[in-house]
This record gives sequence, structure tokens and C-alpha cells, in this order.
Amino acid sequence: MKVMTCPVNGPRNIAEFQWLGPVRDDEAPEGRALVEHLFFAPNPMGVLREWWRHTPSNTVFIAERHLNTDEILRTYLKGAGTANASGAE
Repeated sequence: MKVMTCPVNGPRNIAEFQWLGPVRDDEAPEGRALVEHLFFAPNPMGVLREWWRHTPSNTVFIAERHLNTDEILRTYLKGAGTANASGAE
């Protein structure tokens, strides 16, 4: 069983989570950049910051996941940064 650590509820079964996409810049793109922003997701090899939601509690948070190994490195609430980061179990 794969486990992800929710920053609010602790370690939980991965089936309780919903993937919401990669974390992107807050700036509003225009023109061609808008098309790329809407239709092309980044596909880097390495660590990607992603939005996730713990569905039972409706907690939305950021997870850092290594795309080669599918290992969840840490999870944290937006704005918490590294101070309240939790590692995956």
C-alpha cells in the first residue's frame, strides 16, 4: 500500500488523495504563453511540485514528488514552506 502524508491528517492511504496538477507561477500569461499554460504540462525528469487534495478532509496542499522513482519526498501547506514540511512514510 502506498502512503502519502497529509500535512493536516498525517499518513494516509494514497487512494484518499486526488492529484490536482503541477504548481505553476501566479502570473497571468497572455497570447501564446496562455495556450502553453493551459494545454502543455511540464514533464521534467526529477522533482516536481504538485497540488494534491485529501478528499475526506478537503485539504489542499503541495507535494514534492520525484518523477523517476514516484517517491513522495515531502508535503506541506501553501505558505508553510519548509518549516512544517512532512516527509512521506
